[in-house]
Amino acid sequence: MFLAKVEGLVVATKKDAAMTGRKLLLIRPQLVDDKDPGKFRPGTNTIVAVDSVGAGEGELVLFCQGSSARLAGGLKEAPVDAVIIGIVDSVDVFGKPIYNARSGGS
Repeated sequence: MFLAKVEGLVVATKKDAAMTGRKLLLIRPQLVDDKDPGKFRPGTNTIVAVDSVGAGEGELVLFCQGSSARLAGGLKEAPVDAVIIGIVDSVDVFGKPIYNARSGGS
């Protein structure tokens, strides 16, 4: 599993039939900064992921990739490589909070 920030929505009107009705979100992985573990640094890539939990723009989410993504409910037959499986409430690193959704992020 990985952490990512939802950066936008992807709309594709023509797609594989198994993807019909699936919400697609553009996410950017978030990494704990090795120079300052009290904050995140954004990854350099973006990923299109199927949303299975009702996430929205700006939220920090948990996602998985590869064969694990197809284990999410109803995706066994879908050509999916990334799926959002959770909306993050908080993250602590070395016993210190670096993210809290209630306080608007970091």
